[in-house]
Amino acid sequence: MRKLLVLVLCVSVAVLLFAGPVMAGRAKDNCGCGLGTVLWGDKADNSILSQSMQATTNGTFGNQTFGITSGTSECDQPPKWAAKKRLLEFVNNNMDSLAKDIAVGQGESLETLAELMEIPGADRNEFYGKLQSNFDYIFATGKEEPATILDRIVTASS
Repeated sequence: MRKLLVLVLCVSVAVLLFAGPVMAGRAKDNCGCGLGTVLWGDKADNSILSQSMQATTNGTFGNQTFGITSGTSECDQPPKWAAKKRLLEFVNNNMDSLAKDIAVGQGESLETLAELMEIPGADRNEFYGKLQSNFDYIFATGKEEPATILDRIVTASS
């Protein structure tokens, strides 16, 4: 039993030693972005120890969310994050007028929605028509959350 334990330990150590070079260049894929990647990510060996330090630092300080949101700490900010936030705020602040405009297939809030969704001018009448014909789907109960309404608008207009 003791020999088996020693054998398993030796194999485990060998795997750990050779895993670093095999994963070279992929630390960001494994650990993500954040303070840990900034502090420990440029190490030449890119070893399991380095990657473990990156992941531990990122997890301990919980800064990846900030990095992703702000596009810092070697994080890539989602390109449409700000636009989606404005769109969701618009839907939240204009639910009633948006529902009325979608019901009739025209109106100022519907035009603003199309602008925020970057619908080309030539495609807007078709967009308005799709939303109007899917009104009952978009506003099924009349008590939906803005995010649900927005998801349904996107689905109905596709």
